[in-house]
Amino acid sequence: MAYKLHYWPGLPGRGEFVRLALEFAGADYEDLGGFGEDRDIATPSFAPPYLRDGDIVIGQTALILHHLGPKLGLAPQDEAGRLWLHQIQLTMMDFVNEAHDTHHPVGSGLYYEDQKPEALRRAEHFRTERMPKFLGWFETVVRRNPHGRGHMVGDAVTYADLSIFQILAGLDYAFPKAMARLIGDYPSIAAIAKTVGQLPELSDYLASVRRQPFNETGIFRRYPELDDPD
Repeated sequence: MAYKLHYWPGLPGRGEFVRLALEFAGADYEDLGGFGEDRDIATPSFAPPYLRDGDIVIGQTALILHHLGPKLGLAPQDEAGRLWLHQIQLTMMDFVNEAHDTHHPVGSGLYYEDQKPEALRRAEHFRTERMPKFLGWFETVVRRNPHGRGHMVGDAVTYADLSIFQILAGLDYAFPKAMARLIGDYPSIAAIAKTVGQLPELSDYLASVRRQPFNETGIFRRYPELDDPD
C-alpha cells in the first residue's frame, strides 16, 4: 500500500524533508495537498505534513521520519542510534522554525510587510547568533561520528543527511550573503550536503518538476533586506 503524504501544495516547506526520504528509498507514495480525509479521525494532526501508513496517521516532520527511517533503510538498526538520529532531527526542525520566524517574528497570520521592522531585527540575530550556533552543533555532530565524517550518523545515508542537505539549500536561498560568509566554517556538513545533491537515488527527483523550488510562501524566503547588509 502506498504511503500518503499530506502537505500544502506549491511549496517545499516541512513536507520536503519527508519527500526526500521517500524519494531516496524509491518508496511508493502519493503526494497529496493539505488536510484530507484524516481531519476528523480520533488522532488528528495539528497541521500538515502528516503521513498515512496503512491504518496509522503520523504528524510532525521529525516523528514521521522517525517512523519511516527503519522501514526505508534510513536509520541505524539499534535503538540508541535511532534515538540519537531522532534527537538530531528534532534539533534540525527547531532550526527550521527559527529560519521561518525571521520573516514572521510576530505572527504567522500577519503579512511580512506588517512586521518588517521586527523581521529586520530578528533576522540580524538569526544570522549572527543562531545560524552559527546551530550549524556549529551540526558540524560537531559530524566530527564526533565514530564512523567518520561522511554522514551525520553512522556509516550510511540516514534521513539526517537528507535533511542537512535541505536546510543548507534553504539557507543558501534565503541568506546567500550570510551563507557565503559562514559556510567555510562548517566543511563537514557542507560536504555531506554536496554528496546528497549528487546521490544517484535522488538525481531524477531533484531534476524533476516534483522537486518544488523555494519561494516566498514557504519557510525559507528570500528578502534581500534580511540578508547580510552590503
